[in-house]
Amino acid sequence: MFYQVISYLKFLLKSTDKHGIHSPFVFDFTANCLDIKLNKTEGIYLGYQSYKSSLLADKTFINITDFGAGSKYFKSNQRQISEIAKYAGISNKKAKLLTKILNYFKPTNILELGTSLGLSSLILSQQNRAKVITIEGCKATSNFAQTHLTALELNSVRFISDEFSKVLPQLTKEHQFDLVYFDGNHQKEATLNYFNQCLKTIHNETIFIFDDIHLSKAMYESWQELIKNPKITVSIDLFYFGIAFFRTEQTKQHFYIRTNS
Repeated sequence: MFYQVISYLKFLLKSTDKHGIHSPFVFDFTANCLDIKLNKTEGIYLGYQSYKSSLLADKTFINITDFGAGSKYFKSNQRQISEIAKYAGISNKKAKLLTKILNYFKPTNILELGTSLGLSSLILSQQNRAKVITIEGCKATSNFAQTHLTALELNSVRFISDEFSKVLPQLTKEHQFDLVYFDGNHQKEATLNYFNQCLKTIHNETIFIFDDIHLSKAMYESWQELIKNPKITVSIDLFYFGIAFFRTEQTKQHFYIRTNS
């Protein structure tokens, strides 16, 4: 937690709002996406709120298999659904940000690394016409998410329960994605490995979103290293998310942006 506080203070010193942005593409993205107020009746966000409320009320336990960096909140692998939703699920602020990004870019082919209980999967799948592939290493949480999202008739989601390293080599040969959401195994080496594998799936308009880039020193180092890749032309640090673009018409630039909502 101390690292995150210091990291946030450093971010505030570096960051700007839309008035300090001189890239037309990034200015428009900030002004007409990141800074807009999300309508409280927005269908995607309402679906997320409803599902999250049901998870927070669920007191059943499941046994977790953790392939990532581990949890600072849980000491046992037997965890209550409500506690997982509270501490490990996508936060309301990030859910709003993700919803606005989906509304702005309208991706239709999406890959998610890290299903967990399916909160972010729900948001991703409710974008009109979107097809989502979501991968989760823990079979218990993957099965839980699949059961509950299927009950909500979200038939556009394909669930894969396996380790990322075992699935990605074949998956990246078969698909091209408009958006890849990285939200699993927050370790430096793993993040860089998954990033390099997913580079095989990009096109000019592809967006990579990295969750929790300021979670730890190692996670931030992975973000700083991957944005040096020559295929990334525009990268944005929102503190909560790191966003990478591959638009060849853009000159390489990096931004630290404070959002107003």
